[in-house]
Amino acid sequence: MSVDRPLMLKELPEDERPREKMLTKGASSLSNVELLAILLRTGTKKDSVVRLAERLLKRNEDMGLAGLARLSPQDMSRIKGIGAAKSLTVAAAIELGKRLASLVPNERPVLRSPQDAANYMMAKLRYETKENFVAILLSTKNHIIAAPTISVGTLNASLVHPRELFKEAINYSAASVILVHNHPSGDPSPSREDIELTQKLVNAGKFLEISVLDHVIIGDNKYVSLKEKGIIV
Repeated sequence: MSVDRPLMLKELPEDERPREKMLTKGASSLSNVELLAILLRTGTKKDSVVRLAERLLKRNEDMGLAGLARLSPQDMSRIKGIGAAKSLTVAAAIELGKRLASLVPNERPVLRSPQDAANYMMAKLRYETKENFVAILLSTKNHIIAAPTISVGTLNASLVHPRELFKEAINYSAASVILVHNHPSGDPSPSREDIELTQKLVNAGKFLEISVLDHVIIGDNKYVSLKEKGIIV
């Protein structure tokens, strides 16, 4: 009596193998599993590379591809058949995707609204597993000059000190700044600490004549603007 087993990659028709399919039909024709299989390159003695890709995507089954973006290389390496080289390759591809999503062609982008600031940072921050505090530094015409990360970790006054924020603003000769940080929970509702820190930084900015225009909190594809809420006036 035969036992069903997954087909190994070499047993699939050539036009169904991820690399060959990508060459003949283009990357857009591939499923998430097939694209991931190309990054992983090889499977194991027991599992094809496609099967290995399926197992990796199901590591956070409730979140699918979004869950993959939250995995660290160490998390990926816990799956049998995925070592350091494979996990780092996938992590690097995810980071490139985040950077590509945040690029704006040609000239420096202009931020005209909280939505613009959220759109600019969403791809970079929405999948982060720790709170990242970023300062979007702006020119007098609201062109983005730079967006340095000021701190990583739980947001509080000890991690985000006015001197660290405004040192960057002064170094870049910024006229104003928009504060942005993420909530790894996916819920962008501001905490008491968020509000207190915002007020502290707004006051410091007034003293230095560098306006804090807004504080945008990023969740999972949603955001809250403290300017829109009337917390920054």
